[in-house]
Amino acid sequence: MLDLKVLTQAVGDLEEEDVMDLLNDFVATNPSEAEAQEAVAACQGGMALVGDLFEKGEYFVGDLIFAGELLTEAINVLKPVLGGDDSAVAGTIVIGTVHGDLHDIGKNIFKSMSEAAGFEVIDLGIDVAPEIFVEKAKDCNPAIIGMSGVLTLAIDSMKETVDALKAAGIDAKVIIGGNPVTKESCEYVGADQFTTNAAEGVKICQGWV
Repeated sequence: MLDLKVLTQAVGDLEEEDVMDLLNDFVATNPSEAEAQEAVAACQGGMALVGDLFEKGEYFVGDLIFAGELLTEAINVLKPVLGGDDSAVAGTIVIGTVHGDLHDIGKNIFKSMSEAAGFEVIDLGIDVAPEIFVEKAKDCNPAIIGMSGVLTLAIDSMKETVDALKAAGIDAKVIIGGNPVTKESCEYVGADQFTTNAAEGVKICQGWV
């Protein structure tokens, strides 16, 4: 049985070999999809530890980037048991970190998990201007548009982007995510939903399609 606490700590310590050994052994036991989701949540818990250590100055940007890659790798190991390996695409999600914000770890976690759940994800990157979101949405007609931000100023950028999408007549569902988002900011922005947890965000998106 997978020890979730050990897995969380291994991710937090950036012990790539330990994380992969734990997950490969776990997948070999033919776990249920719910158990695989728990493993993903444990990995996310490890990412939270990484974030805390970064804030304390014990980890640096390189560690954050490595942690993001480690998480993507971990989710790839878990993909076959996450129930996202059928060929039908659940829907298209366009995501990006909004204008003025350069953080992408949360966005990348959400992207990996959405892909694992069978979504096609088009990632616009960081510091994405409202008109780029509009252009891409017109281009590929996504079911869902996801906006990420970590800085408080991201909330205003999200609002500008939602206003631009509405003005352009785009009726995709909008989900916003990141540290500063709350129910109040979600209403202010005009988004359909908000989340501070990638796994929850994917569930919301699944509910929409």
